[in-house]
Amino acid sequence: MIEKRQFYINGSWVDAREGTDCQVINPSTEEPCAVIALGGQADTDAAVAAAKAALPGWMATPPAQRIACVERLLAVYEARAEEMAQAISLEMGAPIDLARSGQTGAGSWHLKNFIDAARAFDFEAPLNDHAPEDRIIHEAVGVAALITPWNWPMNQVTLKVGAAAVAGCTMVLKPSEESPLSALLFAEMVDAADFPPGVFNLVNGDGAGVGSQLSAHPDVDMVSFTGSTRAGKLISKAAADTLKRVHLELGGKGANLIFADADAKAVKRGVIHMMENTGQSCNAPSRMMVEASVYDRAVQEATEFAEATRVAPADEEGRHIGPVVNAVQWGKIQDLIQKGIDEGARLVAGGPGRPEGLNRGFFVRPTVFADVTPDMTIAREEIFGPVLSIMKFDTEEDAVRIANDTPYGLTNYVQTQDGARRNRLARQLRSGMVQMNGKSRSAGSPFGGMKQSGNGREGGHWGIADFLEVKAVSGWAAE
Repeated sequence: MIEKRQFYINGSWVDAREGTDCQVINPSTEEPCAVIALGGQADTDAAVAAAKAALPGWMATPPAQRIACVERLLAVYEARAEEMAQAISLEMGAPIDLARSGQTGAGSWHLKNFIDAARAFDFEAPLNDHAPEDRIIHEAVGVAALITPWNWPMNQVTLKVGAAAVAGCTMVLKPSEESPLSALLFAEMVDAADFPPGVFNLVNGDGAGVGSQLSAHPDVDMVSFTGSTRAGKLISKAAADTLKRVHLELGGKGANLIFADADAKAVKRGVIHMMENTGQSCNAPSRMMVEASVYDRAVQEATEFAEATRVAPADEEGRHIGPVVNAVQWGKIQDLIQKGIDEGARLVAGGPGRPEGLNRGFFVRPTVFADVTPDMTIAREEIFGPVLSIMKFDTEEDAVRIANDTPYGLTNYVQTQDGARRNRLARQLRSGMVQMNGKSRSAGSPFGGMKQSGNGREGGHWGIADFLEVKAVSGWAAE
């Protein structure tokens, strides 16, 4: 049993002041694999005080030196990548191959991209050529609370820590209590990278405890949160009394528009993307919308690809999906699968219960529903599991209307060989991101949504800017 009860505050590992034990459950076995401490108000206050004390010095540190800290962090991260992959696989059930590539790899990818973006960022610059005495200064927002989820632990931690660090913010990280081992390892890496004391702090806790305490804390200037829309609303309310900046990356219900002229791999690509990480991604293409003339063929292909998707414990090598994170999520997914059946969707693959041969662990059968209509629960709620809903559309206008008929607006997908149609749809779809024909967004591209998928952007220039205030200065003296 791993025991990790300490927090990282002001450059040192310290015992919890008000700690209560919390077991970390291995979702592949349903057995405890670690014990951590969940902090209380005194722990939150200590971490915020350390960040507040370190803020003036860190803000005044030249950007080049802040970037150098992140470069050292990247080197340590890459050297300990296998440890990170093992921690992520153990705590949240990512298959070890995915934990090494997508999960751990996302962290190094984001740190590298922030280093490049920060080098090109004008933290101080003239307003324009016609106003040489006007200066625009980009200054750190201040103390930032970073609240991260369990589904892509290092993806989210590095998107926040990397941006906050180069921007000059000091920070308190509260990782998910479901996936704390990777965050504690990350704190060891920050310590090894010689960040000044107080710049980065970590306190474990749950949302109702440390999460709420950070959101309402008068000495926290900004909350950057990734998680559910429900929790995002609570954080916004808690932060309102102090008018702190709130950056939210929330849920999604992505539409994947497949037209008759889509390439031959479009359906397979959509199923694989949906099932990746066992469906536990906010940008999953969970609504596959298919043009009527190719609908039946698409349903058949999706059924075959889902049935070919292997499910296995997270520590097994190979291409497969693992368990979902915990019993609560497993139960929610089972309820929604049953709701799909009860509301009349046609079950073509998977269904309730565990896959054959897996009687223990939070495993879900890769599931596909056809003939889903926009009013059905499975078409409207974020399931956060390996469950795909297939819907039919007749015209491009119908596709846009159905795709936009959701409170979410994170990522939508388009599959067509018609370039003019792609561009048209990219403008009409109400989401922060639109990915077309399987092409991934490039390094430095911003990640984020609109509507109830949140606000703000992460990654690249935009991710750094979210941790900065803009200060306008007149009468600037030539130097």
